[in-house]
Amino acid sequence: MSIHYEIISDNNIICIKDLCNELMAYQKSSANIHPEWFDNMSFESRMIPSIESAKANFIIVAKDDAEIIGYAYSNICHKNTYSGGFATLKPVDFFDFDSINSSDVGCLSQFYIKEGYRESGIGTVLFNRSMDWLNSLESIDDLFIFVSNGNDNALKFYQSEGFKISYNILEGFIIVLRNI
Repeated sequence: MSIHYEIISDNNIICIKDLCNELMAYQKSSANIHPEWFDNMSFESRMIPSIESAKANFIIVAKDDAEIIGYAYSNICHKNTYSGGFATLKPVDFFDFDSINSSDVGCLSQFYIKEGYRESGIGTVLFNRSMDWLNSLESIDDLFIFVSNGNDNALKFYQSEGFKISYNILEGFIIVLRNI
C-alpha cells in the first residue's frame, strides 16, 4: 500500500464519480430513516450541483498507487444555498439562519473511504487537510458537517474531532454537526 494525497480541481471531479456513487449506496445501506430517499442521489444529483453552486471548493483524494480509494469534498457557500428543495423533494433549511453571523458557511460536504482502507489513518489525513483549508479562510466562522442517519462511525469520528450535534433535519434523516 502506497498512499498519497492529491488535490483535484473542479474540472476533474469525474475521477471521483464512482466513489461518490459508492458513498450514496453506503449511506442507503446504513440508513434506518427513509433509505429510499437515497434512490435519487448520485454524483449527478449531489456532487455536480454542489460544485456549481459553491463559492469555493476543495477536493482532496487519497490514492493507493494510481487508484483513488477515498476523497473529501469541502466547500464555501452562502448560507441560503442549501435552503429549499433537497433530493427528497421536501423543502428544508440546512442551517439555523439565526445562529449564523456571516453570510457564508463552510461545509465538509462529502467524505468517503473504500472498505478495506478504513481505520488506517487515511480518514484523519483527509479530514485534517479539509479542515486546514476551511480554517484558512478568515471570513468563515461557521463550519458544518451533515451526517446521514445510520452512519454511526462517521458521527463518532466527527465528534471525536470536536464537532457537536447541533440539530436534525428531515425528520432525523440528516444529523447536522457544527464547530461550536
